[in-house]
Order: sequence, then structure tokens, then C-alpha cells
Amino acid sequence: MSAPTVVFDLDGTLVDTAADLVSSLNHTILAKDLAPVTYEDLTHLVGHGARAMIERSFRLRGHPLDEAEMPAMIDRFVEHYLAEMPGKSRPYPGLLDALDRLRAAGMILAVCTNKMESLARPLVEGLGMSAYFAAITGGDTFAVRKPDAEHLVGTVRLAGGDIRRTVMVGDSLNDLKVAVNAGVPSIGVPFGYSDVPIQTLDPTVMIEHFDELTPELVRSLLTDRQHASRSA
Repeated sequence: MSAPTVVFDLDGTLVDTAADLVSSLNHTILAKDLAPVTYEDLTHLVGHGARAMIERSFRLRGHPLDEAEMPAMIDRFVEHYLAEMPGKSRPYPGLLDALDRLRAAGMILAVCTNKMESLARPLVEGLGMSAYFAAITGGDTFAVRKPDAEHLVGTVRLAGGDIRRTVMVGDSLNDLKVAVNAGVPSIGVPFGYSDVPIQTLDPTVMIEHFDELTPELVRSLLTDRQHASRSA
């Protein structure tokens, strides 16, 4: 039997990135002399990529943005974000201990994020976390992205895992939907960037802190999934 695989979302799940994303966003919109925005202005869009945040910021400031201008805006954002990385971004409390526990139990760990892979990898590396993960995939790694099941399936395949022995950990609707679409159990965390309480999105189980993420929890979720599959 293959080792369990635990796949994590990045922004709002593994790492609190909001301050750096908003900083790079404000640097970007300054090119058009727009007033700065705050995290409260963006809420859940912080975890949805540069394009969504840029579009939202321009709407907030009542400034029309021609689609032809978007590539230059995204390039400006990416350049600033990479230059400042990892900035103020930090792993959430208890995360590293949880990763150590899972790895010591022989579990495969991976990252599946809608963030561009070219931004996700240096962030994970800059925080000294890359050795934990057998695969890191972004929203541009495959032809599809979360909540499409193939993003998660492809991540697990690259990590050397088995989708039938996989658990997804995330903070938002896309994370929980990709788990449902791929037929895997999910663990929801409440400290990320969802615009609604994570429990209302029906994760298989919720944890309040990474201290609760244990090999025993992962194994129990996979056992329950196996029993459910046999009963179906």
C-alpha cells in the first residue's frame, strides 16, 4: 500500500502572505497613480492571484483598466513581489512541527496552489521549506487549475503518491471543491483568506491550529474514505 499523501494549499494555508501581496499590489497600481488599498479591501481575493487583486483595486478606485494594460500590470506586480520575497510572509504557527510529524510518519507532502509556480517555488524555498515537499505545482503548471480535479491529481502524481490515499488541506472554496472533485477528504483551516467561514464550506474535518494536524488524523480520514468507498 502506498504512503499517504497530504497536499497543502499555499497562501492562507501554509503561509500568511497577505502583507507582501498587498504591498506588491500597491506598488503596481501606483503606476496609474491610484491610492493604496488594504487587506480589508480585498479580503478573499488575496488568495486568488495578481489579476483578481489588480482588477478589484482598479474597480475600487473607479479607474477603468483596459485589458491590454493587464500584462504590464501583472509583470510589475511579479517583479516587485519576487524582489521582496519572502518579505513578511511567514508559516502559520505550528506548521513546521506538523510537517515534521507527517514526514516522520512516512507521509508524502506536496503543495497545490493557484499561485503561479514561478512565485510559489521561490517563496517556499525562501522560507526554508522546500525540502518538505515532493512536488510544488501552481496555477500555471498544468492546463487546468483548482478546483479542477486534474490539478490535484497531477500534483499527487508528480509527488509519487496515490490520489486514493490523499488528503487535501486548505483555507478556501477552491481547495475544498478540488478535494470533492478528486474524491479525496479535506481538512479546512480557519485562519486563511476565505470570504466566508470555512466550516460553512463543509470540509471533511476542521482544525483550528496545526497542532491538530497529526498522522493519526490523516490515517483516520483515509480509513473513513476507504470504508465509504466499499459501502458505495
